[in-house]
Amino acid sequence: MKKPGILVRMAATLVQVGLVLGAYLLWARPYQMRWGATDEEVRRPMPGDELDSHPDFLATRAITINGTPAAIWPWLLQMGYGRAGFYGYDILENLGSPRGLHSADRVLPEFQHFRVGDKLPLSALGGLVFHDIEPGRYLVWSGVDGVGAFVWALYPVDANHTRLVSRIRWSHHWTQPLPLALDLFTEFTDHLAVRKVLQGVKDRVEGRVEPLARANTEFAVYVVAALTFGAAVVLTLLRPFTRRRWLASLGAGATWLLTWYAPVPVGLGVLLTILALAGVCLAFRNRPDPALSP
Repeated sequence: MKKPGILVRMAATLVQVGLVLGAYLLWARPYQMRWGATDEEVRRPMPGDELDSHPDFLATRAITINGTPAAIWPWLLQMGYGRAGFYGYDILENLGSPRGLHSADRVLPEFQHFRVGDKLPLSALGGLVFHDIEPGRYLVWSGVDGVGAFVWALYPVDANHTRLVSRIRWSHHWTQPLPLALDLFTEFTDHLAVRKVLQGVKDRVEGRVEPLARANTEFAVYVVAALTFGAAVVLTLLRPFTRRRWLASLGAGATWLLTWYAPVPVGLGVLLTILALAGVCLAFRNRPDPALSP
């Protein structure tokens, strides 16, 4: 029997990618755009909303912290590359930082006196600026051109608890290839960073710091899951088609969605990623494989 040709492989790849992206658009994206936030917090006007009234990307996330706004504020103000870090995936976010790989685990007095217009470095390549600062209440980062808003706001719940709410709004650079590529990268990865910042601030205010090994393991799961799915898509397109290979590749896509967007514990994420990688390796290993075999 003649093996399926390139048109069959292209169709199989398109269906596979379409199913995964469909699940992203219908489930993962709406979930990650409002992680931890209530309906009221999503609807509530926030400082910086005026910077982009019709954004392509609008995300509101939140977390409850056992602490007062006064206790939380210094941790927010000192964030930045080459400063206190971002309390998240240090192996990536602080790479090359003159202050070392680890984000700060204490309040740093030298980074508590910023003013509107000061720069906020996100990496060695560039960053944002402080657009608005209301001590103890909110700070707004924006692009150097004043477009787009990255907001961190504090809303007291009671005498001992505060809601830390993050809102991000910007529009894609549809006519500029390089900025658009960065926009699309942020589209899929932004929630990983913001969620970790929220959790990192909460941990520090409440007197604990996540071990670096755990954060690195979590980050490795994200990288390996994404690379496994990407490799599976390419292999589906290039290698002879079989249902086993197509299902293994689809399983890698499901693993990417689960590890990135569902609240999967680190241990379970490691297990799922290993299974997905093993499934793809076994399905696509070099051996005689009859066309259309199950």
